[in-house]
Amino acid sequence: MSAPDAAKQAARTAAFARRKAAHGSDPGTAAGHLSEVLAGYRGVPLSGYMPIRTEIDPTPAMAEAAAHGPVGIPVIEAPGHPLRFALWEPDKPLVEGPFGARIPARPVWMEPEILIVPLVAFTRAGARLGYGGGFYDRTLAQLRARRATHAIGFAFAAQEADSLPTAPTDQPLDLIVTERGVISPA
Repeated sequence: MSAPDAAKQAARTAAFARRKAAHGSDPGTAAGHLSEVLAGYRGVPLSGYMPIRTEIDPTPAMAEAAAHGPVGIPVIEAPGHPLRFALWEPDKPLVEGPFGARIPARPVWMEPEILIVPLVAFTRAGARLGYGGGFYDRTLAQLRARRATHAIGFAFAAQEADSLPTAPTDQPLDLIVTERGVISPA
């Protein structure tokens, strides 16, 4: 394992432990600030995600947004490829997709302009540490090459790190939302 890969893995291990602890104490109200942020983008196509393991749950905010415009969720089609996004509605039937995330049983594709991005760790400067597959980095690079695309990192405040190892291909976050508030990267 290269030194940068080892540094990212060490940062992930520490962040997973912080996230697990925060998830265990979440009373289920963590999406309140995310709802407030998304209210300013009514009708703009956005994507959220279906939480897995100890990820913070954006679905209450996604359900509110779906009443005003299209909301999608990511679908992994193959390793090394960007994500695609399928339309999501709160009561739409879902099946298990790759990596355990639920996806629509019959996908109808859409393209978001705002992405609610899951993560393992973040910094106040907008750096994001994901799971290591590069799916969101490839996807954001592709979407941002076509038009302005806003990436909102959604995480527990405990997932914040002072610094993270980054690579030139890592896409920055435009905004970070936690259960405690909103952070605008400096």
